Amino acid sequence: MADLSRSAKSSWTAHELIAYNITVITQSPQEFFHQNAEPSLDDMDPSLINSTTDQDHTIPNNISHYLSHLLLAVEGGQESFSIGFSQETLHILGFIERDVVLTSRYTIPLTICGKDNQTVQTDVCLVDKKLMVLFIMRGAKNNSPMQAEPQVVAAAIAAYQHNNKNRQNRGLPILDAMIIPCITMVALQPTFYLVPVTQALSMAVVAGQYPETTTEVTKCVTSLGQDHQTTKGMETPEYRQVAFQHFIAFKGLAKEHWKTFLV
Repeated sequence: MADLSRSAKSSWTAHELIAYNITVITQSPQEFFHQNAEPSLDDMDPSLINSTTDQDHTIPNNISHYLSHLLLAVEGGQESFSIGFSQETLHILGFIERDVVLTSRYTIPLTICGKDNQTVQTDVCLVDKKLMVLFIMRGAKNNSPMQAEPQVVAAAIAAYQHNNKNRQNRGLPILDAMIIPCITMVALQPTFYLVPVTQALSMAVVAGQYPETTTEVTKCVTSLGQDHQTTKGMETPEYRQVAFQHFIAFKGLAKEHWKTFLV
C-alpha cells in the first residue's frame, strides 16, 4: 500500500483511507457507546419523537420549528436544508453548552503532501470561544455514505492539526493524540465516529507518506436492526427514536474526548 499515489487534496475518497493506512471498524451501539442500555427519552416531549412532518396545531412551537426543518431536509432539495436540520438536531438535544458555539460551513486548514494551502469545510461543527474544533458533522451531496466517511476522517485530521497549532500559539505543548468525535448525516441517517488522530498519522499526511501503524476509526451506524431494513431516516418516528438515543449517548462520549484537548 506504500506505493499508492497521494496528492495534495482535501476532498478524500476511500483511496486516501487506504493510502494513509486508515481502517474503519463498525461496532454495535453497546460497544461504541459503552452502554448496556439505550438512553432514556422519558424527559423528552413525546411529540418530538412521534410527530410526523404532517404537523397538527397542538404541538409546541419549538417542536413545530424542528419538524419544519425536518420537512425541508426531506423535500426541499437544498443542501442548506440538510445542514439546517443537523444544526437544529444538535441544538434541541443539548449539544450546545456555555462557551461552545455551533456553526456551519466552518473551514479548517489541512497541510497535506507538503502543501499548506488546502482546506476542509465542515457542514456543522462545534468550536469553543478559543476556536478549538470540538466536534465535526458532514453530509454527502449524493447521499452516499461512501463519500461522507473519508471526508469526515480528513476533517478530523485537519482538526487535529488546527487544534495543536492553536495550543502552540497559546504556549501549550502539542498533544500526541486526539480523538475527534464526528457524525455523518446521509439521507437523514446519522452514523457516529471516533477518529483517533496521532502525530504520526498527521505527519504522514503532511509528508504524503504511508504510515507504518494502522489507524483504526470506530463507527456506529444507526439502524432499526437486521429485521427492519429501511431507506428512510429521521423522518420516520421509529427511526428518529433510535437516532435520538444515539445522539444523546454520543453527546456524553464526545464531551469526554474533547475535554482532553481543550486549551
